[in-house]
Amino acid sequence: MVVGPSLRTDLHDAGRVTQCRRCRRARQRVHSRVLQTDSPARRAYAPPPPSSLSERGTLLLLQVGAIAVVLAAVVYKQFELDRFFVPKELVLHMVALLAALICLSRARTLRLGRVDQLLGAFLALGLLSALFATNWWLAGRAVALSLSGATCFWCARSISRAGRARVLVAALALAGVIGAATALLQTYGLRIDLFSLNRAPGGTFGNRNFMAHLCVIVFPTLLVTTLRAESRRAFGWWTFGLAVVSGALVLSRSRAAWLALIACAIVLGAFALMVVRRTRGMIRWRRLVVLVLVAAVGAGVALVLPNTLNWKSDSPYLETARSVVNYREGSGRGRLVQYKNTARMSLHHPLLGVGPGNWAVDYPKFASSGDPSLMDDGMTANPWPSSDWMTFLSERGPIAFVLLALAVVALVVDAVRALRETSAPEQTLHAWALLGTLAVLLVVGTFDAVLLLPAPALVGWALLGALSPPARDRIVVELPLSRRFAAMALVAILGGLAVTRSVGQVAAMGVVESTTRSSGVERAAALDPGSYRIHLRLAEAYARRGSCKNVRIHAGAARALYPNASVPKRLLSRCAR
Repeated sequence: MVVGPSLRTDLHDAGRVTQCRRCRRARQRVHSRVLQTDSPARRAYAPPPPSSLSERGTLLLLQVGAIAVVLAAVVYKQFELDRFFVPKELVLHMVALLAALICLSRARTLRLGRVDQLLGAFLALGLLSALFATNWWLAGRAVALSLSGATCFWCARSISRAGRARVLVAALALAGVIGAATALLQTYGLRIDLFSLNRAPGGTFGNRNFMAHLCVIVFPTLLVTTLRAESRRAFGWWTFGLAVVSGALVLSRSRAAWLALIACAIVLGAFALMVVRRTRGMIRWRRLVVLVLVAAVGAGVALVLPNTLNWKSDSPYLETARSVVNYREGSGRGRLVQYKNTARMSLHHPLLGVGPGNWAVDYPKFASSGDPSLMDDGMTANPWPSSDWMTFLSERGPIAFVLLALAVVALVVDAVRALRETSAPEQTLHAWALLGTLAVLLVVGTFDAVLLLPAPALVGWALLGALSPPARDRIVVELPLSRRFAAMALVAILGGLAVTRSVGQVAAMGVVESTTRSSGVERAAALDPGSYRIHLRLAEAYARRGSCKNVRIHAGAARALYPNASVPKRLLSRCAR
């Protein structure tokens, strides 16, 4: 019998279909046997428990908020820093407020562990310190940011306890990829008003260092998310995201981010063998070699492709690599001078510090001669020191600083204990990523302001909450209906104040951007009474007209906000003659 080509093809296809069906049935039998045994594999295969409406709502808020806080910015170029910070703060406060209300609406008990107690005490001392601050507007803004960040931590942890950590950390990693993508778009020629030409490529962050901080914060989570991708397509997309983040990190020339990435690699490498043993069969660890190669290729391609960045040096990246730990000159030496003077300022306020957000208010009194942090007008170049930890020490006092440090230590202890004791692959991977994230935050927060800013505050705190392993409850507080309503009312008041302040700041910037008339700027001052820039602009405008009455009002308000600034003093002295 002669079989024609078409018949041979049909027989071949039929055999292949039969074989595929047999393979599928075999996999189903193996899967069912795995689910019938009590093993790590069973827990890895088992679907998460059904989530309630409140859990789904909180998860969606954190996912959307993480992406929105990366993209939020306005085009009011007269406010070069605040046009990025204030919209992101608004997103942070709204996410924290809504997520907290949703979580509290279904809560029946409040379970506090060691980390919760330490973090709560740190926040309470920050509130107390704010009452004695010179500039209450700055203090309120800084306290609100800390409270919203901590709220994201607790809400993310509740999502993790409900078995939804995996999808949450994937969204947080995606937020970092999107932030890196905006920086690359600016690098390779995209020009829109949302981007800033200063400190490019910052993308929607307005500063390349801020962009690099977020990229390196999500790097451990992005690595874990890519390793456990369930399909080749998902693995391909996440691998592409890893290449994007690697390219943006190299182009940023952020020494703090580079050092943090090195620290992250050391920490992850130290625990890698333990993690591989616990997740054997669940994770394809051969993918790690591919990821390392892809990250290197992404960084190399970013360096080779022609871009629009205008560096002053002929070899900018090599120069940054050589000076990554140089503290004898340049910004490294400036940091040492600043840290020394900030420590001296802390000794003069040993209990509660100078007040949250008030470092820039008091620092000029302690600045040494030739301090690069100080400008000619008696104002600091930045509203915060170049370190999270020096900020917390000087603004909230040594006690609050120690409490925050102990909270970080407690998270490290919990993560190491989870690596040693847990048999669940998912918790092992999350504890591993948590250690890497903590290493990044400790290093990058030593050399730059990170958790003081809204985007890293939301993403960073949410990552810590989502990745943190279960810990022993030390205090359990029952929440009957009356207590729950009282807690929700308190959250609504505090969160509402923070949101209202941010909305007022955005509206004030819009008014100033749209008019040059003093009457319009007066409306902006009413919308944002804590704006030194707006009050000073009004005082200078009235001084040109010779209206000393109005000069005294606005120059006096500016001087009250920053008593050491020289320009308000000079304007007031002219009208005192």
